[in-house]
Amino acid sequence: MAQPTGIHARRAALKLLDAVLRRGETLEQAAPSALRDVRDANDKALSRAIAGEALRWLIDLDHLIDSATQKPLPKDAKPRSVLRLMLAQALRLETPAHAVIATGLPLLAGGPRRLAHGVFSTLMKRNVALPRVPTLPAEVVVRWGTERAAATSTGLTEPPEVDLRLKNAADTALWQARLGGMSLSSGHVRVPRGTPVEKLSGYEEGAWWVQDFAASIPATVLGGGRGHALDLCAAPGGKTMALAANGWNVTAIDISKRRLDALKANLKRTGLTSSTVRADALKWEPKHAFDAILLDAPCTATGTCRRHPDVLHRIRPQEIVQMVKIQRALIARATDWLKPGGTLIYAVCSLEREEGEEQAEWIDATFNLSPMPIRVDDLPAGLKPTPEGWVRTHPGMLGDEGGLDGFFVARFKRRP
Repeated sequence: MAQPTGIHARRAALKLLDAVLRRGETLEQAAPSALRDVRDANDKALSRAIAGEALRWLIDLDHLIDSATQKPLPKDAKPRSVLRLMLAQALRLETPAHAVIATGLPLLAGGPRRLAHGVFSTLMKRNVALPRVPTLPAEVVVRWGTERAAATSTGLTEPPEVDLRLKNAADTALWQARLGGMSLSSGHVRVPRGTPVEKLSGYEEGAWWVQDFAASIPATVLGGGRGHALDLCAAPGGKTMALAANGWNVTAIDISKRRLDALKANLKRTGLTSSTVRADALKWEPKHAFDAILLDAPCTATGTCRRHPDVLHRIRPQEIVQMVKIQRALIARATDWLKPGGTLIYAVCSLEREEGEEQAEWIDATFNLSPMPIRVDDLPAGLKPTPEGWVRTHPGMLGDEGGLDGFFVARFKRRP
């Protein structure tokens, strides 16, 4: 019997959802296996979109499902997962109900199709709708606090657009016009998602690279220089290229060969230069000290939740504790490599206080470093530092312009 058109994409979306919720994998980790049988590039994108929207709105989708069943389905039950995907398509991707049913129920072959069909049909007859912004998991609200969670959720409604960082900031107006985008600051252009970046104007000539607006802040607050700068955990290279474009003599280190190869390819495409080192930063020994070190440390990446909604559901306290230990070990190493008077930038794309604010307080109390408060003049328009002189962004900021990732950035100077 012929399978409905599009069933492979839906089956792959179910595998992606299962990998995140049952095994704690990221969507990127799960994709090679889950998408193995999906040949068409558009179908691959559809699989990711369905799973992504199901994760983005998971709490609200579950609330709808529970409202239409006499007895709640187990959280890990296959019918619940299939219904999540079906509702995500109907309510978020505007897929016609008949197409949702035709491609959703076959995922329950040998299972309770009638139950899933009944729940979905009941909800469609009620003309149900999702809330204005996604509801965050209760444990996330506890970790972030009510205020930060509420502010963040306003920026999670839609996947983000694509931010480009220009090699030459003086060409901002030129590339804004050529790409048909908007600019939030000098050297930045934001373009709508949907077009492969390699097909955008300027890609082949290396005029820009992809980098979220918030991710550009660490290099921005370091500023320009002519000395030696170290970019720790550097791949895929956005910060390295920003430092090189700002005049620094850059050494970029990363432990991953695959990610370092991507960094080298980006450097070649843009014509920017940097020394690259493949090494474990916890074991590597540099030949000289540095005038500046940018440590965008490994973290839980919860600040990227608008583009990676899986982080809302798979990060647990033990992962945060583990990341804090790694970050502190890297900070201790980096401090030893900094020249007297040199600048350390500590940054994470995390919304967890343990990885951001508490780490900055620990640095201040532990090392021969003095805080260098970040000033409002150091930042793009619309952003301002905290009273402590740090930067804390979240996805709800600059909402009218499309938002940005969650980041924490602190700046320090080594005392003589």
